[in-house]
Amino acid sequence: MVVGKLMVDNFIHMEERERVQEVFNAALIGQEVANFQLPLCTKTGERREILLNATARRGPEGEIIGLVGVGQDVTELNIQRRESERIAADLAR
Repeated sequence: MVVGKLMVDNFIHMEERERVQEVFNAALIGQEVANFQLPLCTKTGERREILLNATARRGPEGEIIGLVGVGQDVTELNIQRRESERIAADLAR
């Protein structure tokens, strides 16, 4: 949970901030975000790949009051997938 901090400014790599902010902005106007992959920077500076689903949080009048997101760390899965693709390409030669 990121409370009291701007997620994009504090946890997203500089080169990806504009792209990630655009997706968050879309969610904040009511567009659902499904399976969006973004890079996240940990406290130690490590880059992790996160698969995000997000939707607007609405108040009692239906107005958008925030964003609810669920992210899954897919870094290791992506590493394994890339290795499998590399092996498959080697075998196809």
